[in-house]
Amino acid sequence: MTKINQITFLGLLLFPFGILAQKSSVNVSGTIKDKVSNEALPFVTVQMQRPDSSLVTGTISNEKGLFSIGGIEPGDYLLKISYIGYKKYISALYVGSNSEFIDVGAIVLEEDVQQLNEVVVTAQQDAVSGQMDKKTFTVEDNVSQGGGSVLQSMQNLPGVTTQDGQVQLRGNDQVMILIDGKQTAITGFGNQNGLDNIPASAVDKIEIINNPSAKYDANGNGGIINIVMKKEEQKGFNGKVGLSTGLGALWVRKENLEGIRPQYQATPKLNPSLSLNYRKKKVNFFLQADNLYTETLNKNEFVTRTYDDGTVINQQLKRNRNTNFFSSKAGMDWYINDYNSLTISGLFSQESIKDYGDQPFFNGNDGENLRLWQFLEDEVLTAAMTSVAYEHKFQQPGHKLNVGFNYTFDREDEKYFFTNTQPSFSTEESFFLIADQKVADFNFDYTRPLKHGLLETGIKFRRRTIPTDMQFNPSALNSVLDTGADGLATYTETIPAIYGNYIYEVKKLEAEIGLRVEYVDLQYDVDPNHNTYQSDGYDYLQPFPNARLTYRINDSNQLSAFYNRRVDRPDEVDIRIFPKYDDAEIIKVGNPGLQPQFTNSFELGYKNGWDKGYFYGATYHRFSDGTITRVATTVDTTNLIYNISQNAGKSSNTGIEVVISQEITDKINMNLNLNGYYNQIDAFTVVNQYPVENTFTADQQEVYSGNIKLNTNFKLGKNAEAQLSAIYLAPDIIPQGTIDSRFSLDLGVKKMIQNGKGELFLNATDLLNTMVIRKEINGNNFSYTSNDYYETQVIRFGYNFKF
Repeated sequence: MTKINQITFLGLLLFPFGILAQKSSVNVSGTIKDKVSNEALPFVTVQMQRPDSSLVTGTISNEKGLFSIGGIEPGDYLLKISYIGYKKYISALYVGSNSEFIDVGAIVLEEDVQQLNEVVVTAQQDAVSGQMDKKTFTVEDNVSQGGGSVLQSMQNLPGVTTQDGQVQLRGNDQVMILIDGKQTAITGFGNQNGLDNIPASAVDKIEIINNPSAKYDANGNGGIINIVMKKEEQKGFNGKVGLSTGLGALWVRKENLEGIRPQYQATPKLNPSLSLNYRKKKVNFFLQADNLYTETLNKNEFVTRTYDDGTVINQQLKRNRNTNFFSSKAGMDWYINDYNSLTISGLFSQESIKDYGDQPFFNGNDGENLRLWQFLEDEVLTAAMTSVAYEHKFQQPGHKLNVGFNYTFDREDEKYFFTNTQPSFSTEESFFLIADQKVADFNFDYTRPLKHGLLETGIKFRRRTIPTDMQFNPSALNSVLDTGADGLATYTETIPAIYGNYIYEVKKLEAEIGLRVEYVDLQYDVDPNHNTYQSDGYDYLQPFPNARLTYRINDSNQLSAFYNRRVDRPDEVDIRIFPKYDDAEIIKVGNPGLQPQFTNSFELGYKNGWDKGYFYGATYHRFSDGTITRVATTVDTTNLIYNISQNAGKSSNTGIEVVISQEITDKINMNLNLNGYYNQIDAFTVVNQYPVENTFTADQQEVYSGNIKLNTNFKLGKNAEAQLSAIYLAPDIIPQGTIDSRFSLDLGVKKMIQNGKGELFLNATDLLNTMVIRKEINGNNFSYTSNDYYETQVIRFGYNFKF
């Protein structure tokens, strides 16, 4: 605690691409009818005027009396309607920024046969501004991270940190990752994955949703990150091509222990990308393809393990990784008519990973060479998804019905070969894993703009199955493989859900209330010959409410309060019963007895805007029951550590987030993000089943932590700009231990050429090579410290061209 209380928030961050999500352009619509006959009045003149009666824009109603005016900026207006033979209608109208559409409903005109003096009818029918639950960032504006992966692009976003390839929002890694609003095999249907290999060149923007509404799936208590892929819809033939290259691991930060293969240096990166679009009349074809090849010093971790009996082991885990990730998305939009459209698309990706690993072990007391573990992990991840989406637009703008079906198949094909060399023998062994995931999603969504808000409702049905086959290939003598722990297992998940979400808006006040009800039936069928685990599962019917209240103090200040209840179900990899030997002496095992983790969250947010900047602040509190984590224990005399999934009981996360954006001059813009939080995991006791039944008890863990990010943009002239990003991450708690502070500095420059069609960029991540992951773990009769000098410093150069 004393060490943590001395946190000094140093750092610099720049996210010129981020603003709180609000609608800058709104469509106002309604229907005009005769007061007596209630019949629609066609060709009526409709005008939007400023409060001083100056004209902004106008239109006329169609033959059914419907009018629609787009491109209206939020603010106060007068809605003026005039028609020969009828009295003029003038009404005060406030256009808010919460929804893209406002339906003022039916407006009745009174006939004026005698052409009497003008009658003015006024009413306060107003809407409030943005929700403060969502932030949107354009990836191509992130100059200091261009040419890398999506995970790298997220590192300097407010409230986001990355750790071990996982994204955390406000210190919480229970984050649901979506692609174009959908869960996919690329980023995971449960636990997040794959973000470190998705090319940023394929992504248009990233949305961070801290307080999701009921229309989203109930999992992801930390929030949602929606990755919006690039897609053009311009008429004719157009597109974009790009190529980036780079080098990482420019020098050796820490020399290897004796007797192992060299660690990667000057690792190459190559990322060609292509985006094509062709639109003619009612049909739009699109294609996006990217290939990211990288060689990476993926891990270079030095560990000292100390046991209560005096044993000390020094070890290193080095992984030289070759990765090729190809991703593509293609499809067709068919605009059948003004009210109906159909989109058919397909997504295909294949990720090939080869890890060449070395793990030496030495006696920390006398330097004796105890063991050398060398391996090749050859893994191919293939995913294919087909989507069919139908949209029916009613005559009223924003009033629509969406029906969609998605089917995903992906295969995890892993082969792991290793040589285990000890002073008295050497063995060669292997294991093979194939896991096929099949997911079918059906959704039905209905949206209806109202005069004072918006109504959303719908249903969703999911069926997900994952049969897995793990086969151990042990040596005849001295095998380390637990030959009774392989076999077959099948994960089956069925989730029907229904939701409703209602937003009510007036000028000063906005309220949102939603409810999602999910039924979950999860079953994990285990091979009856497995030596430890048996089939297990659970089912539940649970409500997941959400609420928001926003008060607009004035045009520049607003206050919002949020409540959410969400769930995180254990994913298949948390349950998977097979021991994983990618670390020779820290063995990961799942647990089919895992239960879901339920979380309640509260948040209070405030925003103040001014001409050249804004301030945003939020205080939040989350508390969870059934916290899903991993527990590290030893159970025999071999000094092996078993890392097993468990429900650890109660935990909480309380914090404050601040975002300040300011244009200092016409050439310098700075954005500062501060996030401080208190994390606590209550004391808990669990019973582990593997490899033999044993009880583990942990004391309460708590820490004050946070991060600071300062991003600065510079306009250099001649269509050039630069970005300097600095990130400081304070110490934090991890399961059974702590992770030390980290700091990095990123720099990038970009120049537009060829009359704005071409773009050159150059950037460097972790410019000072300071990002080292230092951890300390305490177990039942052991502790260990680790320092991971993996590759963080990368220099990239790239070119993009639009046509």
